[in-house]
Amino acid sequence: MKKCIYLPVIFLFVCSFTRHPITWVAIGDSITYLNDHANETGNRVTKGYLSRVTEKLPYIQYVNQGHNGWTSRRIADSIERLNIPRADIYSIFLGTNDWWHGDHIGRWEDYVMATGDSTVYGAFRIIINKIRSLNPSATIVLITPMQRSDFVYINNARNNAYGSYKAKAGQTLEQVVDAIRNIGAHEHFKIVDLYHNKKLEIPRLVQFKRLRDPQTGEYKNYPYPAYTGVPFDPAKDAYPYPVEAIGMTYDGLHPSDKGNACIARELVKLMRKL
Repeated sequence: MKKCIYLPVIFLFVCSFTRHPITWVAIGDSITYLNDHANETGNRVTKGYLSRVTEKLPYIQYVNQGHNGWTSRRIADSIERLNIPRADIYSIFLGTNDWWHGDHIGRWEDYVMATGDSTVYGAFRIIINKIRSLNPSATIVLITPMQRSDFVYINNARNNAYGSYKAKAGQTLEQVVDAIRNIGAHEHFKIVDLYHNKKLEIPRLVQFKRLRDPQTGEYKNYPYPAYTGVPFDPAKDAYPYPVEAIGMTYDGLHPSDKGNACIARELVKLMRKL
Protein backbone atom coordinates (compact mmCIF):
# COMPACT_ATOMS: atom_id res chain seq x y z
CA MET A 1 0.00 0.00 0.00
CA LYS A 2 2.81 2.38 0.84
CA LYS A 3 4.31 1.92 -2.64
CA CYS A 4 1.00 2.90 -4.22
CA ILE A 5 0.95 6.07 -2.14
CA TYR A 6 4.55 7.13 -2.83
CA LEU A 7 4.79 6.33 -6.54
CA PRO A 8 2.53 9.20 -7.76
CA VAL A 9 4.45 11.61 -5.52
CA ILE A 10 7.79 10.46 -6.95
CA PHE A 11 6.39 10.69 -10.48
CA LEU A 12 5.23 14.27 -9.94
CA PHE A 13 8.57 15.22 -8.39
CA VAL A 14 10.55 13.86 -11.36
CA CYS A 15 8.23 15.44 -13.91
CA SER A 16 8.49 18.84 -12.26
CA PHE A 17 12.24 18.86 -12.98
CA THR A 18 12.05 17.43 -16.51
CA ARG A 19 12.66 20.05 -19.20
CA HIS A 20 11.01 19.81 -22.58
CA PRO A 21 13.48 19.76 -25.50
CA ILE A 22 14.17 23.21 -26.92
CA THR A 23 15.45 23.86 -30.44
CA TRP A 24 17.83 26.78 -30.95
CA VAL A 25 18.79 28.09 -34.40
CA ALA A 26 21.97 30.15 -34.28
CA ILE A 27 22.23 32.52 -37.26
CA GLY A 28 25.67 34.03 -37.64
CA ASP A 29 28.97 34.41 -39.42
CA SER A 30 32.32 32.62 -39.01
CA ILE A 31 32.28 32.86 -35.21
CA THR A 32 29.18 30.65 -35.22
CA TYR A 33 30.29 28.55 -38.22
CA LEU A 34 33.61 27.60 -36.57
CA ASN A 35 31.79 25.85 -33.72
CA ASP A 36 31.49 22.84 -36.03
CA HIS A 37 34.70 23.39 -38.02
CA ALA A 38 37.47 23.46 -35.43
CA ASN A 39 39.92 22.14 -38.06
CA GLU A 40 39.74 25.56 -39.72
CA THR A 41 41.08 27.23 -36.58
CA GLY A 42 44.41 25.47 -36.80
CA ASN A 43 42.90 23.30 -34.05
CA ARG A 44 43.32 26.19 -31.64
CA VAL A 45 39.65 25.94 -30.68
CA THR A 46 38.40 22.74 -29.09
CA LYS A 47 34.82 23.78 -28.36
CA GLY A 48 32.72 26.66 -29.71
CA TYR A 49 30.09 28.66 -27.88
CA LEU A 50 27.16 26.60 -29.24
CA SER A 51 28.56 23.35 -27.89
CA ARG A 52 29.40 24.97 -24.57
CA VAL A 53 25.84 26.25 -24.12
CA THR A 54 24.21 22.91 -24.92
CA GLU A 55 26.70 21.12 -22.69
CA LYS A 56 25.44 23.22 -19.76
CA LEU A 57 21.81 23.07 -20.90
CA PRO A 58 21.47 19.60 -22.47
CA TYR A 59 17.74 19.99 -23.12
CA ILE A 60 18.63 22.57 -25.80
CA GLN A 61 19.57 21.31 -29.26
CA TYR A 62 21.26 23.74 -31.62
CA VAL A 63 21.10 24.12 -35.39
CA ASN A 64 24.20 25.88 -36.72
CA GLN A 65 23.29 28.49 -39.33
CA GLY A 66 26.70 30.18 -39.23
CA HIS A 67 28.11 31.19 -42.62
CA ASN A 68 31.79 31.94 -42.98
CA GLY A 69 32.42 35.59 -43.92
CA TRP A 70 28.77 36.48 -44.42
CA THR A 71 27.19 39.82 -43.60
CA SER A 72 23.65 40.49 -42.39
CA ARG A 73 22.88 41.72 -45.91
CA ARG A 74 24.01 38.44 -47.46
CA ILE A 75 22.02 36.44 -44.91
CA ALA A 76 18.96 38.57 -45.72
CA ASP A 77 19.46 38.13 -49.46
CA SER A 78 19.73 34.33 -49.03
CA ILE A 79 17.16 33.89 -46.28
CA GLU A 80 14.67 31.92 -48.37
CA ARG A 81 17.37 29.49 -49.55
CA LEU A 82 18.94 28.69 -46.17
CA ASN A 83 16.27 26.21 -45.09
CA ILE A 84 16.07 27.67 -41.61
CA PRO A 85 13.77 25.43 -39.55
CA ARG A 86 11.06 26.31 -37.08
CA ALA A 87 12.58 26.62 -33.60
CA ASP A 88 11.90 27.83 -30.08
CA ILE A 89 14.89 30.18 -29.90
CA TYR A 90 16.70 32.10 -32.65
CA SER A 91 19.92 33.99 -32.05
CA ILE A 92 21.33 36.48 -34.54
CA PHE A 93 25.07 37.08 -34.18
CA LEU A 94 26.04 39.30 -37.11
CA GLY A 95 27.56 42.69 -37.84
CA THR A 96 31.34 42.38 -37.70
CA ASN A 97 31.63 41.59 -41.41
CA ASP A 98 29.11 44.32 -42.27
CA TRP A 99 31.47 46.80 -40.61
CA TRP A 100 34.61 45.53 -42.31
CA HIS A 101 32.97 45.38 -45.75
CA GLY A 102 31.76 48.95 -45.31
CA ASP A 103 28.08 48.07 -45.65
CA HIS A 104 25.91 51.05 -44.85
CA ILE A 105 24.22 50.88 -41.46
CA GLY A 106 21.38 53.00 -42.78
CA ARG A 107 18.69 54.70 -40.73
CA TRP A 108 16.10 53.57 -38.23
CA GLU A 109 13.47 54.14 -40.93
CA ASP A 110 15.07 51.37 -43.00
CA TYR A 111 14.07 48.94 -40.27
CA VAL A 112 10.63 50.40 -39.57
CA MET A 113 9.69 50.73 -43.23
CA ALA A 114 11.36 47.46 -44.30
CA THR A 115 13.26 49.14 -47.14
CA GLY A 116 15.21 46.03 -48.15
CA ASP A 117 18.71 44.60 -47.79
CA SER A 118 20.70 47.64 -48.92
CA THR A 119 21.45 48.56 -45.27
CA VAL A 120 22.15 46.74 -42.01
CA TYR A 121 18.89 48.01 -40.52
CA GLY A 122 16.94 46.78 -43.54
CA ALA A 123 18.71 43.42 -43.59
CA PHE A 124 17.90 42.75 -39.94
CA ARG A 125 14.24 43.47 -40.65
CA ILE A 126 14.21 40.82 -43.38
CA ILE A 127 15.86 38.24 -41.10
CA ILE A 128 13.49 38.99 -38.22
CA ASN A 129 10.44 38.87 -40.49
CA LYS A 130 11.52 35.43 -41.67
CA ILE A 131 11.93 34.18 -38.10
CA ARG A 132 8.48 35.46 -37.18
CA SER A 133 6.97 33.70 -40.19
CA LEU A 134 8.50 30.43 -38.97
CA ASN A 135 7.42 30.81 -35.34
CA PRO A 136 5.67 34.00 -34.20
CA SER A 137 6.12 33.04 -30.54
CA ALA A 138 9.84 32.21 -30.75
CA THR A 139 12.34 33.93 -28.46
CA ILE A 140 14.76 36.08 -30.47
CA VAL A 141 18.19 36.87 -29.05
CA LEU A 142 20.42 39.53 -30.61
CA ILE A 143 24.15 39.12 -29.99
CA THR A 144 26.27 42.17 -30.77
CA PRO A 145 29.65 41.87 -32.48
CA MET A 146 32.71 41.65 -30.27
CA GLN A 147 35.39 44.29 -30.43
CA ARG A 148 38.19 43.41 -32.87
CA SER A 149 41.95 43.44 -32.68
CA ASP A 150 44.09 43.20 -35.83
CA PHE A 151 42.86 40.04 -37.58
CA VAL A 152 45.26 37.74 -39.42
CA TYR A 153 43.74 34.53 -40.81
CA ILE A 154 45.67 31.57 -39.51
CA ASN A 155 45.46 29.67 -42.82
CA ASN A 156 46.32 32.60 -45.10
CA ALA A 157 48.04 35.66 -43.64
CA ARG A 158 47.17 37.71 -46.74
CA ASN A 159 43.63 37.73 -45.38
CA ASN A 160 43.99 40.35 -42.66
CA ALA A 161 42.20 43.41 -41.32
CA TYR A 162 42.84 46.14 -38.80
CA GLY A 163 40.88 46.22 -35.58
CA SER A 164 37.83 48.15 -34.46
CA TYR A 165 39.99 50.81 -32.80
CA LYS A 166 39.41 52.94 -35.91
CA ALA A 167 36.62 53.48 -38.40
CA LYS A 168 36.11 51.67 -41.70
CA ALA A 169 34.36 53.45 -44.59
CA GLY A 170 33.42 56.25 -42.20
CA GLN A 171 31.63 53.93 -39.75
CA THR A 172 32.71 52.49 -36.42
CA LEU A 173 31.89 48.98 -35.27
CA GLU A 174 30.19 50.52 -32.25
CA GLN A 175 27.72 52.23 -34.59
CA VAL A 176 26.76 48.81 -35.94
CA VAL A 177 26.36 47.63 -32.35
CA ASP A 178 24.15 50.64 -31.57
CA ALA A 179 21.89 49.76 -34.52
CA ILE A 180 21.49 46.19 -33.27
CA ARG A 181 20.78 47.39 -29.75
CA ASN A 182 18.20 49.84 -31.10
CA ILE A 183 16.39 47.00 -32.85
CA GLY A 184 16.51 44.83 -29.75
CA ALA A 185 15.18 47.57 -27.48
CA HIS A 186 12.34 48.43 -29.87
CA GLU A 187 11.28 44.81 -30.29
CA HIS A 188 11.87 43.87 -26.63
CA PHE A 189 14.26 41.13 -27.70
CA LYS A 190 16.88 39.61 -25.45
CA ILE A 191 20.26 41.26 -26.07
CA VAL A 192 23.72 39.86 -25.32
CA ASP A 193 26.05 42.83 -25.68
CA LEU A 194 29.51 41.38 -26.28
CA TYR A 195 30.93 44.65 -27.58
CA HIS A 196 30.66 46.29 -24.16
CA ASN A 197 31.70 43.19 -22.20
CA LYS A 198 34.85 44.24 -20.33
CA LYS A 199 36.27 40.72 -20.58
CA LEU A 200 36.24 41.07 -24.39
CA GLU A 201 37.86 44.49 -24.75
CA ILE A 202 40.63 44.92 -27.35
CA PRO A 203 43.59 44.66 -24.91
CA ARG A 204 42.32 41.24 -23.82
CA LEU A 205 41.78 39.80 -27.30
CA VAL A 206 45.44 38.90 -27.85
CA GLN A 207 48.38 38.99 -25.45
CA PHE A 208 50.61 40.55 -28.08
CA LYS A 209 51.35 40.73 -31.79
CA ARG A 210 54.78 39.45 -32.83
CA LEU A 211 56.19 41.79 -35.46
CA ARG A 212 59.53 42.90 -36.82
CA ASP A 213 60.98 45.95 -35.14
CA PRO A 214 61.16 48.51 -37.99
CA GLN A 215 64.54 49.72 -36.69
CA THR A 216 66.33 46.40 -36.12
CA GLY A 217 64.35 43.88 -38.15
CA GLU A 218 64.20 41.62 -35.10
CA TYR A 219 60.89 40.15 -33.93
CA LYS A 220 59.32 41.72 -30.86
CA ASN A 221 56.13 41.09 -28.93
CA TYR A 222 54.04 44.25 -29.15
CA PRO A 223 51.02 44.65 -26.85
CA TYR A 224 48.01 46.83 -27.69
CA PRO A 225 48.09 49.66 -28.69
CA ALA A 226 51.79 49.56 -29.64
CA TYR A 227 51.25 47.01 -32.42
CA THR A 228 48.80 49.27 -34.27
CA GLY A 229 51.68 51.38 -35.55
CA VAL A 230 53.98 48.53 -36.61
CA PRO A 231 53.70 47.20 -40.18
CA PHE A 232 53.04 43.55 -41.00
CA ASP A 233 54.05 42.00 -44.35
CA PRO A 234 52.10 38.76 -44.91
CA ALA A 235 54.43 37.75 -47.72
CA LYS A 236 57.60 37.91 -45.62
CA ASP A 237 56.74 37.94 -41.94
CA ALA A 238 55.96 35.02 -39.65
CA TYR A 239 52.39 34.56 -38.44
CA PRO A 240 52.07 37.24 -35.76
CA TYR A 241 49.98 35.27 -33.26
CA PRO A 242 51.89 32.26 -31.91
CA VAL A 243 50.07 30.07 -29.41
CA GLU A 244 51.36 32.09 -26.47
CA ALA A 245 49.73 35.22 -27.93
CA ILE A 246 46.23 33.74 -27.64
CA GLY A 247 43.90 35.76 -25.45
CA MET A 248 40.13 35.91 -25.78
CA THR A 249 40.72 35.35 -29.51
CA TYR A 250 43.29 33.21 -31.27
CA ASP A 251 43.71 35.46 -34.32
CA GLY A 252 42.53 38.90 -33.24
CA LEU A 253 38.93 38.27 -34.30
CA HIS A 254 37.65 34.74 -33.68
CA PRO A 255 37.13 33.60 -30.07
CA SER A 256 39.57 31.20 -28.51
CA ASP A 257 38.38 28.53 -26.08
CA LYS A 258 38.50 31.21 -23.39
CA GLY A 259 36.51 33.63 -25.54
CA ASN A 260 33.92 31.03 -26.48
CA ALA A 261 33.52 30.15 -22.81
CA CYS A 262 32.86 33.82 -22.04
CA ILE A 263 30.19 34.05 -24.76
CA ALA A 264 28.62 30.79 -23.64
CA ARG A 265 28.36 31.97 -20.03
CA GLU A 266 26.36 35.01 -21.10
CA LEU A 267 24.00 32.89 -23.20
CA VAL A 268 23.58 30.24 -20.52
CA LYS A 269 22.55 32.91 -17.99
CA LEU A 270 19.91 34.12 -20.43
CA MET A 271 18.67 30.79 -21.81
CA ARG A 272 18.40 29.16 -18.41
CA LYS A 273 15.55 31.58 -17.66
CA LEU A 274 13.60 30.81 -20.84
